[in-house]
Amino acid sequence: METSTRTGRPHVTARTAAVWAVLRRELERQGRELTVLDVGGGTGGFAVPLAEAGHTVTVIDSSPDALASLTRRAAEAGVAGRVRAVQGDGDALASLVEPGSADLILCHSVLEVVDEPAGVVAAIAAALRPGGAASVLVASRAAAILGRAVNGHLKAAAALVTDPAGRAGPRDTLLRRYDAAGAGDLLTAAGLQVEETHGVRVIADLLPAIVLEEDPQAVLELELELSARPPFRDVASQLHLFARRPAVTRP
Repeated sequence: METSTRTGRPHVTARTAAVWAVLRRELERQGRELTVLDVGGGTGGFAVPLAEAGHTVTVIDSSPDALASLTRRAAEAGVAGRVRAVQGDGDALASLVEPGSADLILCHSVLEVVDEPAGVVAAIAAALRPGGAASVLVASRAAAILGRAVNGHLKAAAALVTDPAGRAGPRDTLLRRYDAAGAGDLLTAAGLQVEETHGVRVIADLLPAIVLEEDPQAVLELELELSARPPFRDVASQLHLFARRPAVTRP
């Protein structure tokens, strides 16, 4: 588990380890200060640690309360000057961000709730500089099916199987869910190249709290080990896709 050097608070857990592992590799690969955009970044669970690592982060979120919490959190961590809050929703992304202005874009738990996911992904691709990367986290259809089935909600599980968008019915709080292929196709259609796909919360959501508390490091290590291994990856609660805008090549 990693700890913030400024605040002493951990920001990597078994539930976020697979995402942070990919992000760390990208930060090391770039080796410089990055301009980061966090779409739907809320209270700054990713934005503040990235700012602490020396990067400049703009968080776009529709909730003024979440952005107020983000501002306080950034100030407490001593990185208020590196974090900017912008109110707006994912569907309006194209009007909120300058084209080719970001080195790294986070889009976590957004594509399940926006009206036009293809439009949001197109805006992400346009906002990236050539060679820039996108971290996309989406809800998994397979996990939702299994979760409802084992809890005895068989009709909802069956609806998730057959519904084109992967919804459990009209009361479902999400507009859609994804499998790895479908999410990958969405990014590819926008001109992005998917480099990695991982499962997030493969086991973290299945274990009783006492197990998580007794040996969190063992849980974290197993989570990381399983995150890239089908079929475990594909039944995780969320799917993490890391994609890149192709760099401009000179003839």
